[in-house]
Amino acid sequence: MASRLQGKVAIVTGAGSGIGRACALALAHHGAKVTLVGRRLDRLDGVAREIGESALVVEGDVSKNSQIDRVLERTIDRFGAINVLLNNAGVMHIGTAEQITETQWDETFNVNVRALWLLSRATLPQMRKAGGGSIINMASVLGINGARNRASYAPSKGAVVLLTKCMAADHGHENIRVNAICPSFVETDLTAAVVRNSPNPEKVRAERIAVHPIGRLGEPKDVAGLAVYLASDESSWVTGAVFPVDGGYLAV
Repeated sequence: MASRLQGKVAIVTGAGSGIGRACALALAHHGAKVTLVGRRLDRLDGVAREIGESALVVEGDVSKNSQIDRVLERTIDRFGAINVLLNNAGVMHIGTAEQITETQWDETFNVNVRALWLLSRATLPQMRKAGGGSIINMASVLGINGARNRASYAPSKGAVVLLTKCMAADHGHENIRVNAICPSFVETDLTAAVVRNSPNPEKVRAERIAVHPIGRLGEPKDVAGLAVYLASDESSWVTGAVFPVDGGYLAV
């Protein structure tokens, strides 16, 4: 199994929980060395213990250039190269255009879009040195369709989708591939808070399940397999693609 990503070095943001954790574990399982990036050191350390010696923990906020530089420097010092970047860190605020505050809007775009752009931009020279690479951006089905009460989150993920396509067009000739994964409602800490903070959590959860033809909510591992594929040479002719992983949500 390890041969799929043997010799590759990956950076995963938001790696301490949810989809980021599942992807980091899957990448490591298939042979990659993984830098785990996030704001909560205790969670990152827990993931690193599960992975073992092929993991590096870097606590940091990737919306800040100085901390991005530290992530790259420590990864190169430890592993010698960067082949894969999985931009997974994200935030979500609930509300309409009238309800979302300026602070919430700014935080959403700073984390979901600006940080992704800054880290991708900083990583490109290292991928050129390596002869190519794979950037995997975690978008959302709401970056394709939109939804009620997601007036900051959905636009931010729409920006991620189009940034993915632009970067794919700009860097394909350098053998740097850029793709986006668009999950639907996956059971993570982020989405659990949406249900928990609603007036009727059981009703909201049932409503979420009902809009997925496959009959259940997603799990982080449902996304991790696609991340492994996009990180591997099996997807060497795949770039600029946007992959829904959504239990059929966009089909109805």
